[in-house]
Amino acid sequence: MVQKRKLKLKSKYIEILKVLGTIFGIVLAVFFIYLYNVHQLENLGYSKEASKNILFKFKKSYVMDIGENKTLNAAFESLDYDENNLDSYAKIKYQNHKHLIKNINVLIKKKYSNNNISMILAHGSDIDVSEFAKRDKIRYLEEFFSIDYAKLKNYDRYVAYSDETGEDEEVVVIAVNLDMDKENYKDPVVISKFDEKVLVNKHRQLSKDYVPKELVKISNNYTSEKNMKASKVAVDAFISMYKAAEKEGYGIIINSAYRSYKDQEDICNQYKNLYGDSYVERYVAKAGFSEHQTGYAFDIGSTKKNVFAESGEYGWMKDNAYKYGFIQRFPKGYEEMTGFRAEPWHYRYVGKKIAKYMHDNKMTYEEYYARFLDK
Repeated sequence: MVQKRKLKLKSKYIEILKVLGTIFGIVLAVFFIYLYNVHQLENLGYSKEASKNILFKFKKSYVMDIGENKTLNAAFESLDYDENNLDSYAKIKYQNHKHLIKNINVLIKKKYSNNNISMILAHGSDIDVSEFAKRDKIRYLEEFFSIDYAKLKNYDRYVAYSDETGEDEEVVVIAVNLDMDKENYKDPVVISKFDEKVLVNKHRQLSKDYVPKELVKISNNYTSEKNMKASKVAVDAFISMYKAAEKEGYGIIINSAYRSYKDQEDICNQYKNLYGDSYVERYVAKAGFSEHQTGYAFDIGSTKKNVFAESGEYGWMKDNAYKYGFIQRFPKGYEEMTGFRAEPWHYRYVGKKIAKYMHDNKMTYEEYYARFLDK
């Protein structure tokens, strides 16, 4: 019977295996510690990429003391990370910009404070900030950018308009954001988004072929002429308002509603033939610049008096129109802001929430749009 020989390792090989086993154990332990630390940082709100770089840069304890911080996360993800700016990253408010860290580094180098950098980032897009970072440092940044709706790209225009008019910063920001520092009808914004919040004036133009959705015929019960149309939401709101006024003994009626680009063009030509170009420039919206093309605007009259501004219906509308989502679009005393003379008869549907705010705070739609809607 053949006996099996036991395989015996030489002592030196045993020692090598022991060393390799120890090394493997250490590597495995380090790996699990690494995973644990990454997990901790991820639970704190940092991405896997940022967490890895935080550990490799030995900044875990610093980050754990700070807590969740989106700007820090972006910094540790970025190839533009600069350790010298670490404390600033932690104090600068995050914005979702592609070149956030790169631009922060440039602005820090130009000696802007952390608060000022946060202000700059908050008032512009990534492109706006990147362009702004190229210019020399501005000393009095807060003059305009302490206003929430100021736009970084408009800084030079704010300065020029302020120097020209002497208006305070808030008026300047609103005016420039609305392009009131430009000539009427020159280089207008061509509107691409349409709903009851749309702003149309001498600087904001509807396209030639724009026709409102849900354009409906208005019942002859509510109009002075046949075959008028308007957006359904505005028509429904007017009917509710009409019935409420009627219950209180007032008679309101629609004298004009939706007008196409071509309709407005014809009206301009009629007035031009009668009164000349200067009259049209001052008092009549050019085609594409009329609210009537939106389908949300009505010229309203009284069934009891020829001059609407002298009627009880006008008084009722001033007190009640907002309850149904309508605003007097061109009020007296605000001609410079609206670009049009006062029109007591011209009402515009904007929805109840906006109409109530404007009624309570006594402002034009231009101002409301600049403050809250112009993003």
